Amino acid sequence: MEIRTKETLTAAIRAHGRTALVVNVRSRRGRRHFSEVRDRLQAAGLDLMAVWPVSDPARLPHTLASAASCGADLVVVGGGDGTLSEASHQLAHRDVCLGVLPLGTTNNFARSLGLPLNLSKALRTLTEGKVADVDLGHVAGRHFANLTSLGLSVLVAEHVPHRLKRILGRAAYPLTALALLPRHQPFSARLTVDGKLYELATHQLNIANGSFHAGRAIAADAGVDDRLLVVYRLGDANRLRLTAATVRQAVLGPYRALARTPFLTADRLSLETDPPLDLDIDGEIRGRTPVEIHLEANALRVMVNPSFRDM
Repeated sequence: MEIRTKETLTAAIRAHGRTALVVNVRSRRGRRHFSEVRDRLQAAGLDLMAVWPVSDPARLPHTLASAASCGADLVVVGGGDGTLSEASHQLAHRDVCLGVLPLGTTNNFARSLGLPLNLSKALRTLTEGKVADVDLGHVAGRHFANLTSLGLSVLVAEHVPHRLKRILGRAAYPLTALALLPRHQPFSARLTVDGKLYELATHQLNIANGSFHAGRAIAADAGVDDRLLVVYRLGDANRLRLTAATVRQAVLGPYRALARTPFLTADRLSLETDPPLDLDIDGEIRGRTPVEIHLEANALRVMVNPSFRDM
C-alpha cells in the first residue's frame, strides 16, 4: 500500500475533508458530546463519510477497522485512552490520519501529543493542525500508544468502578489503588536490555511510550516521538515505599530528566516476572509475562498542533 507524505495527506484532508467519526459513547464525556461533535465537524466543512457512536466496547475493534478502510483520510476518534489505544492499533502503518478527541478520564495520549483537552480547541486542531508521525509500543501482538504496566495497576484497571470514574475523574484511580494495596503482593521482574540483565522487586512496573501517566508528566524530556520506551518501577517490595514513590513521581516527574534514576530507556526489551503476571495495556488487560516489548518508530499518523515537533 502506498503511503503518502505527511504534507500530501495534510493537503488531502484540507482539500476534501474525507472523514470518519467514531465516538465511544460509554466514555466519561462521549455520550454527552457525541451530537455536538458530529454537528461541529460538519459545520467546519469536513465530509463525514461514516459516523459510528459505539456503546459496546466489544464493537470498537471491528468499528475502527471499518473506519480505517472506508476511504477516509482522517479518522476522528472520541474516547479515553483505551479507545485511542485501540484506534492506534487499527490505524498503525496505514495511509490514514488519526484525529484525537480526548473524552476520557486521564487522556494521557492527548497530553503526550500536546493536544488541548478543551473540546472546542481539540476540534479546531482537526481542521487547522498538521499530520505528524509518532511512535507506538508493541507487546503481546498489540500496539500501545501510551503505557504498558503490570502489578497493582492491573488490579486497579479491573476494579475501579465506572461510576466512580464518572464522578471523580482521575482521582478514582489512586483511591482505588489505596483500597487494593493492603492485599497486593510484590513480584520479582527480570529485564533484559541490550544483553544486560536488570533484576528488581516491586509492586508496580511501567513501560511507557508516551510522556504522561495518570495525567502527570513522566519526565521533563519524555516524549511520544523520541524513539524510546521509558521503563520505571514505583517503589520496591514495601507497600509504604510504593505509596511514597508514587507521590514523589507525581510531584517531581515533570521536572526530572530521563537521565536520572529511576528511569531506564530502550527501544527493545525482554520481560519476565515471578510469578507470571497479566499486562495492563493502555487500561485494557491483555497479554501475560514473559513478553518481548519493542518500539515501532513513526508507526502512527495523527493530527497535531502546527507547533508539534515531529522527528
